[in-house]
Amino acid sequence: MRVVLADVKSSHGFVSKDTVVGGYGSRLEPFSRVTRVISHLKQRYHDVPSVHMAYLAAILAQWGHEVRWTRGELVDGDVAIVLSSLVDYRNETAWADAMRARGTKVGFVGITASKMPELFAEHADFIVNGEPESAIQRLARGETLSGPVTSEAVADLDTLPFPRWDLITTAHNGGFREPRWVTRPAGGGIPLLASRGCPEFCTYCPHRILAGYRARSIGNIVDELQQLCVRIPRPYVIFRDPLFTEQRERMVALCDEIQARGLTLTFEAETRLDRLDPELLDKLHAAGFRAMSFGVESVAPATLKRSGRRPIPEEHQRLIIDHARQRGIVTAAFYVLGFLQDDWQSIAATIEYAADLGSTFAQFKILTPYPGTPMFKQLQPLLTETDWEKFDGYTPTFRHPNLSEVELRYLLGAAYRRFYMRPSYLANFLKVRNTAVRRWVSRMDARVFDRHARMEMVEMSRPVTC
Repeated sequence: MRVVLADVKSSHGFVSKDTVVGGYGSRLEPFSRVTRVISHLKQRYHDVPSVHMAYLAAILAQWGHEVRWTRGELVDGDVAIVLSSLVDYRNETAWADAMRARGTKVGFVGITASKMPELFAEHADFIVNGEPESAIQRLARGETLSGPVTSEAVADLDTLPFPRWDLITTAHNGGFREPRWVTRPAGGGIPLLASRGCPEFCTYCPHRILAGYRARSIGNIVDELQQLCVRIPRPYVIFRDPLFTEQRERMVALCDEIQARGLTLTFEAETRLDRLDPELLDKLHAAGFRAMSFGVESVAPATLKRSGRRPIPEEHQRLIIDHARQRGIVTAAFYVLGFLQDDWQSIAATIEYAADLGSTFAQFKILTPYPGTPMFKQLQPLLTETDWEKFDGYTPTFRHPNLSEVELRYLLGAAYRRFYMRPSYLANFLKVRNTAVRRWVSRMDARVFDRHARMEMVEMSRPVTC
């Protein structure tokens, strides 16, 4: 059987899906000069392949099926499996319709298909509900999938075959080119899942709504890393776990095993700063750790607690970021604007804190209630947006008690402008440590911030309409 795996590429904006926002995905359409640059860089360097589709490729190949890959070209096949998203579902269903017109049976996988099957029902022969591997194993064994298909989560992740990147990263069939550099963002990387689900309870996060938290064994993870090192000299690995360093002892064991096998690689991961300490950071760095992303979300602990997120003391945040900077580890902080408790002053305080905290990069998004999360149930009566593709992380989707849509959009743009258009950002990026230069940079920051404040007061004093 010939099976077509499709991760349909969007035709507008930069769309990330697969493991982004639990799989619902995000779409960045430039709304300012700064985000135009960020979008360009993401389009060029951050379009990484889907780890979930690579797992499906491995399962199908294991059972002797021919696997074809596409980013949107129509490919002849007996069955097509489409990676679903919320932010680009119309594009995905249009591709499915075209494939069905050619006589190919089409199925959808992913969190969006699982939680919102009504978006795909008229365009599919089957829709997989749950993590897809179990259902695709049944398909590979000869079962005909039809209609809603329940797929149980794999309890023992070590039983899964390693992802087959050779089947979805070759340029001739519309795949992703293998990375040619060793540092992201200058050349992509290979995703890897060391665990699935999330053990935290943030009410706005979709990472924990499809299946529970499970972790692979250290031996199994390093076996996969070793396989990658054979295929790609000095690979850059992107651990896609939402909380990579959840268990300290496990991380120490992982680093020890990487070094014991003499593997040469670099890697990045997403985690919580309170799941790191300087000694662990040194251990990770010695094993190849070169970049980390983490959520700060808001500067207000009370706001975080109301959203189910455990606050992290400011002193610890600064300790870890400063230590990472000393080790040359790139840091990327995530912030969410528009919690129900937010107003203009609280968001301005979060933006100011982001700049002062001094991570290498920062990503700001507007609070978005995603289907299936507790936050969605809470905010459902306040929803104003009926187009699901606008649930992209950058568009206001509900009636905020303190801020208009125009104000939220403006503050989002101001966050990117204030963070990236300041002298200290460039100094941090270039790792300038000279004391005299840093003092001068600090004075210039104050002038730039004052200029931004005056500009914002003028712009937001004009009449606005929603």
